[in-house]
Amino acid sequence: MYVLHIGNKNYSSWSLRPWVLMRTQGIPFEERLTPFPTGSSFSFFRSFSPNGRVPCLVDDGWAVWDSLSIVEYLAERHQGVWPADARARAWARSAAAEMHSSFTALRNLCPMSCGVRVEPFPMSDALNHDLFRLGDLWNDGFARFGGPFLAGDRFSAVDAFFAPVAFRAQSYGLTFESAAAAYPKRLLDLPAMREWYAAGLAETWREPDHEAEVHAAGTIIEDFRTTA
Repeated sequence: MYVLHIGNKNYSSWSLRPWVLMRTQGIPFEERLTPFPTGSSFSFFRSFSPNGRVPCLVDDGWAVWDSLSIVEYLAERHQGVWPADARARAWARSAAAEMHSSFTALRNLCPMSCGVRVEPFPMSDALNHDLFRLGDLWNDGFARFGGPFLAGDRFSAVDAFFAPVAFRAQSYGLTFESAAAAYPKRLLDLPAMREWYAAGLAETWREPDHEAEVHAAGTIIEDFRTTA
């Protein structure tokens, strides 16, 4: 069985991608959650991940790291990870790659923290640009392939790559136009996303650096996380 190493569910957006994909598509795996240490995680995570980061998938002793590589590894072994149609598959890979390499302002200014609700500070031009591009990209997918997911009627890897954005939209009150407006809620309603969210709320540890990032983003107005 696969072993998927992940970080804290409240914080770890990169871990969420392969986790929600495998859960939603019924790919069995053993979850191993290691909380983020304060400071650098490199030496701490190196015991199971070559790059000292999460997520990391281990298959019969063979490590595959980075969420995009993990998804491609799974796609070679399981049907349905990417859309079956060649053009939909090419679009989905392009959209996932763009999410993987872009949207820096969104990552930095709206860090993932599932259990809080934040009134964000005034949005920068860079963040507004990222949000515009996200809505534009999502609406393009719905127009091309008919929804309700980005590349057609089935959840696939491209949706998994945008799953962390759904939690960010919930935490920071981010909104989108046209068909894209309903997409974050659609993702949040998936059983696997509800499972991840419930586990994130149940976590009692707090990592100071991640907490500081959220406080730098705005004013926390609600915190639904379990306290120790």
